[in-house]
Amino acid sequence: MKFLWTPSSHFNLANMFTFVNITAGLMATYFITQNNFTLAIILAWIGGAFDIFDGKIARKYKLSNEFGVQLDSFADFLSFVLVPVFLIFQASYAPSLHGFWLIVAAIVSIYYVISGLRRLIHFNLNADAGAIEKYFTGVPTPLGAILLWLVYLLNAYNILPAYGVMFCMLVIGWSLNSTIKVRHP
Repeated sequence: MKFLWTPSSHFNLANMFTFVNITAGLMATYFITQNNFTLAIILAWIGGAFDIFDGKIARKYKLSNEFGVQLDSFADFLSFVLVPVFLIFQASYAPSLHGFWLIVAAIVSIYYVISGLRRLIHFNLNADAGAIEKYFTGVPTPLGAILLWLVYLLNAYNILPAYGVMFCMLVIGWSLNSTIKVRHP
């Protein structure tokens, strides 16, 4: 079990937590395809919890490495970009939008996915393994996902129509790559 505590191991403890995040994201995707949105959201939140702990473990036990940085970004892309966009598309857009407006919703969804991917790639290119900045520039993808969950809930409780969801998704997608300063927790 020495590999769990070896910084160069691809299967160190921090990366194992990231693998759980990826597993939760993949399972959430499956449950979205089954229209089991509640279980998908629970799994996404579990993935989010493991995302918090993987970084804390990596820093505390000095397990950070370039592989872990890349792996974490892949997990973030799955759990905090693809899963919430897929959930909103399946739960908010597909049931209520048709024809032209469903195509617009697809374009908005793709815009958000590209914005999230761009943010994560940009972050990786400028990040040092194990280093923490005091502020993020732009909204981090986990916070973007939380905002999308809130938008989803507003739609699920008939407070925000699908057109409002599209507008919010555009604004949140823009904020991922904005110059907004967000304090690192």
